[in-house]
Amino acid sequence: MEIPKPNNDPQWERQLLEKIAFASLKEQRAKRRWGIFFKLAILAYLVAVLVLVVDWGGSEKLVDNKHTALINVRGTIEANGEASAEKINGALQSAFEDKGTAGIIMRINSPGGSPVQSGIVYDEIRRLRAKHPEIPLYVVVEDLCASGGYYIASAADKIFVDKASIVGSIGVLMDGFGFTGAMDKFGVERRLLTAGANKGFLDPFSPQDEKQKEHAQVLLSEIHKQFIEVVRKGRGKRLKETAEMFSGLMWTGSQSIAMGLADDFGTVDSVARDLIKVENILDYSVKENIAERFAKRLGADMGQSIAFRLFGSDRAVLR
Repeated sequence: MEIPKPNNDPQWERQLLEKIAFASLKEQRAKRRWGIFFKLAILAYLVAVLVLVVDWGGSEKLVDNKHTALINVRGTIEANGEASAEKINGALQSAFEDKGTAGIIMRINSPGGSPVQSGIVYDEIRRLRAKHPEIPLYVVVEDLCASGGYYIASAADKIFVDKASIVGSIGVLMDGFGFTGAMDKFGVERRLLTAGANKGFLDPFSPQDEKQKEHAQVLLSEIHKQFIEVVRKGRGKRLKETAEMFSGLMWTGSQSIAMGLADDFGTVDSVARDLIKVENILDYSVKENIAERFAKRLGADMGQSIAFRLFGSDRAVLR
């Protein structure tokens, strides 16, 4: 900005003020334009992130087009996890009810988890198969189909594996720790107050009570019997039962076929092509967006904290 020099012109002060005012106005406009630019850039970035991470439409639907429906069961089977009964059953219902579904493949890669969640999925598969007998449901095992994962798989028409897949672990466990020795060593005193003689059931900071241990074993045995009945019902005469089949051991895919725990070798593509005879595969797996994951994780953490304080940490798990 060129500043006018004082002279004999009586208007020079006015000219100076005008130039300063115009320069200030010009600077404010420039700042405003840059502010708008940065705000738009930030908005564009946030929109791009949302487009990338949010599942906007859920599963696709091909109306009146024949396809093989795919449902993934991955990770630990638990109420608030990726492989919850709510998500799996929602995907199953959508797949069975779609008029274009020629057959369903459940791709399982799971070490197991909750016997309740696994049982809910198993029962829903049986219900939907009875309601839609024309739609076959097959399981394809990837790396691992153990315990609760196999509980679910046993409801399928057939189970396909890779020769190196790990299959089985038909058993139940309840795990925990005992800290009484460490407490004695460090002079720590346990002060546990309960209303109910067995409210401190299997408390890890107290000596193990034999009656409580026996009761826990009864619970585990009952759930184990339910698991065995489910496998026998699902696999039927294909099972070649041995003394170790229901002991919690696991076997390779090749061994599982020989034992009747699985039917044959196969992949998602080969089953869709050779059995269902529709190579067009549509994924029905229910996916979560980031907001849902955060909200459920927060709720789960709070619930687990409360449950730990009220009921202790021990729980039965199919794995």
